[in-house]
Amino acid sequence: MKLRLTTTNDLNAVMTIINQAKKYFKEQGINQWQDGYPNENSILNDIDHQEAYVLEINGEIVATAMISKALEPNYNYIDGKWLQNANYITVHRIAIRNDQKGNGLAKIIMDEATKLYPKLPSIRIDTHDDNLSMQRFLTKYGFTHCGTIYLENKETRRAYEKIL
Repeated sequence: MKLRLTTTNDLNAVMTIINQAKKYFKEQGINQWQDGYPNENSILNDIDHQEAYVLEINGEIVATAMISKALEPNYNYIDGKWLQNANYITVHRIAIRNDQKGNGLAKIIMDEATKLYPKLPSIRIDTHDDNLSMQRFLTKYGFTHCGTIYLENKETRRAYEKIL
């Protein structure tokens, strides 16, 4: 397994995985990623900033995520309290190919994300209130629910942090 930067040549595979996730959310009644986001422009922007990653198994893309050391503006205000006030790793848009779900790939992505920026003291992520499977994963992986953040469109997300 290998986590690597996404290239524009990977765009079709990444969008296939993201569209599978959108469909899954819709089927589960989760109003996440139902407004056209993320789209190709989102991924291309992540690629331009070298924040888009894919996870490969034997050269085949099985998952995607955005991983960054840049501060997330939506995390500036939290209804709650972050665990620490230093810089952090941000992870967004984790999506696993349907036929690979349940194989521990989200954990591998998180493990690899921490290796990308070993000097940063924590990792932060947020998820939709109804995305219970991600919330279970985050708790199992050792994240602490820190409170609620507000997106630019005023939607709320559950915010999590893990000290590394």
